[in-house]
Amino acid sequence: MDEFSVVLKAREFMRAAATTEIPPITAYLTHLGARLHVEDDMEEGEDGSSFERNGRFHICVNGKQAPERRNFTICHEISHRILGLPSEHGHGPGWSYARKSPNEILCDVFAAEILLPYPQFKPLVEKSTIGFAAVNKLAGKFAASVPATASRFATVVSTPCAYVLLEGGIVRYMARSTALRSAGAWISPGTAAPPQSLAAKLRAGAPYQGDVEIAADIWFENWSRGGVLVEDAHHNAAWDQTLSLLWFEDEEVPVVYESQRAEEEDVGLRELDGVLPWPGRSKRR
Repeated sequence: MDEFSVVLKAREFMRAAATTEIPPITAYLTHLGARLHVEDDMEEGEDGSSFERNGRFHICVNGKQAPERRNFTICHEISHRILGLPSEHGHGPGWSYARKSPNEILCDVFAAEILLPYPQFKPLVEKSTIGFAAVNKLAGKFAASVPATASRFATVVSTPCAYVLLEGGIVRYMARSTALRSAGAWISPGTAAPPQSLAAKLRAGAPYQGDVEIAADIWFENWSRGGVLVEDAHHNAAWDQTLSLLWFEDEEVPVVYESQRAEEEDVGLRELDGVLPWPGRSKRR
């Protein structure tokens, strides 16, 4: 099973639930005939679990956690039931990606899809200024966690955008917009945050002073298109977890320019006439 098939199953589930509620948690539980248990005796790092009893689906969540975290847990447990994937919890706190299994990550993808439904979420994303100020606002509206909202934001926005989650300064997860997927932009899990990145600087203790500009090939592997990225980031020192949003300054993926470079090498550089070959038309938000 891959992310694409998971997304299709999530959208099929949402169509069956037939709700426009925000957040849609109650509608999902009603659709499944599920019973929710809010437990106050769970360990701090334990998110929840689910089980079947007498033909009824039960979901248990940690009452000590914030409502937005509990909402994500509910959607995550629903994903286990719909996808038929076994639970592989117990390898660290629920917020951590350091030792999360592929099946658990797929369940997180499903959970984000149904917690932040495309028909309601996408229009609001497109009206937003890219960055964590917008992500925080949308997270509040949908009663979702900031990491889940940031990941979903990068996935649905039309601007070429990537979301990177790091723990201990190491990349653990990446989500990309359709435009970046098509362009082959990639950051491998297990790699360290580039020292020049805002993510690395915030983790090292630098004060947050807004987003920064950084060459695309500093973040993206084997990147030959050039271009400048804008990076906004948020660091949670308690978890040593850093979230980074990356998007292109001109809001377009740069064109491949190797062919033009080869042509220039053949015929020589043309005389400078004061006209830029790639006119700037930045729509930076």
